[in-house]
Amino acid sequence: MAAGSGATTDTGPAAGAGEEEVPQFETSCSYVEATIEEFLTWNYDHSTISGPFRDYDHSKFWAYADYKYFVSLFEDKTDIFQDVIWSDFGFPGRNGQESTLWIGSLGAHTPCHLDSYGCNLVFQVQGRKRWHLFPPEDTPFLYPTRIPYEESSVFSKVNVVHPDFKRFPQFQKAQRHVVSLSPGQVLFVPRHWWHYVESIDPVTVSINSWIELEEDHQARVEEAITRMLVCALKSAEDPHNTRAWLNPTEVEEISHEVNCRYLNGAVSALFDHYRTSKVVEIQELKANGEYMRKEELNVQNLMEVERIGSQNLTLGTVKQEAASPFGPDLIPVVPSSEKPPSERGDIFENDDKDFVGKDGEHFGKLRCIKRQRKMSKSENAVEQIASNHPTAPSQTFISTDDVLDCLVNPQVTKIVAQLLIQGKSL
Repeated sequence: MAAGSGATTDTGPAAGAGEEEVPQFETSCSYVEATIEEFLTWNYDHSTISGPFRDYDHSKFWAYADYKYFVSLFEDKTDIFQDVIWSDFGFPGRNGQESTLWIGSLGAHTPCHLDSYGCNLVFQVQGRKRWHLFPPEDTPFLYPTRIPYEESSVFSKVNVVHPDFKRFPQFQKAQRHVVSLSPGQVLFVPRHWWHYVESIDPVTVSINSWIELEEDHQARVEEAITRMLVCALKSAEDPHNTRAWLNPTEVEEISHEVNCRYLNGAVSALFDHYRTSKVVEIQELKANGEYMRKEELNVQNLMEVERIGSQNLTLGTVKQEAASPFGPDLIPVVPSSEKPPSERGDIFENDDKDFVGKDGEHFGKLRCIKRQRKMSKSENAVEQIASNHPTAPSQTFISTDDVLDCLVNPQVTKIVAQLLIQGKSL
């Protein structure tokens, strides 16, 4: 953010007020238009009561300018793009034009989430940030949700620094990796790694770049399916209150017509990519004198390979990504042996742990409900089952969000996307 230029900044409660057992999503934040000078004045001169931050007591709120794209911030100073160099990490020509800027105060944070597209490189410029990372195979333990909806972001229902183990017992199985990123350091976040990021210094400045991957072509189809379902169901539920479920970063039209075009565009782009890849492959084979007559690209076969490979995946179990080729200076972040304050003590010694099913809380409840329906002819049997299950609810209520958590679970949308692509390739 250049001095004097305006940018939207979101503000949230400071650490003391943020120790709740639910994540603080952007839908619950306030937004102000401010310059970097106004931000710094508010951050350091706590006596001031003027400017855009006048309603936000510094002792009670943090501020975060996030997702600020260089191409928008510096459209009149494009020479700055060359000051951001990612070529040292194997991406020649990649610079600030493909980067975003993040500026925050002490306590500013992003809720735990994974990015649907690509992998991530993060350069810490000023101040320190603490990263809590979880591998892809921990996805079922993090209770994924698409509410609030933001394209390419799958959020966790868990406040990972103050977890509620009664609501989310499976989170105890998650493998937490913690690293503090200092100025001058770069963090590589592999594809689909969950991360919660918090600023631990008065001012933090970071620059990041999302690196596109081959898998992104199908991921965009999955994301388009998710967008269509979420927008359709949530808009039908309350057409006049999108602020409650749509992240403020989503500024595009969300009508069903627009979402259909978005999905068709994602599928078309996928097929175009496969055709182009096939042509390049044939040309390379011809150039090497190894060309043999082959049938034109059959996307269905490609999807069959994907399906066979996916048979090795169980629900909520994802294979570890291949090691990064970034060279000997890449230092792996090992699992953290230290737990957040809320996880210490006798939290694991309560009797509730004996009733945690291996499929998780939600699956346990569904099983209980199913049993009750099968045995509805015997009211006594139903009551017996409910009384033997300490977590059995006295009254069952399924919300739109509960349905969406199943419909747009990453594992489900992956299967739906493959079926859709196979059907269109016949």
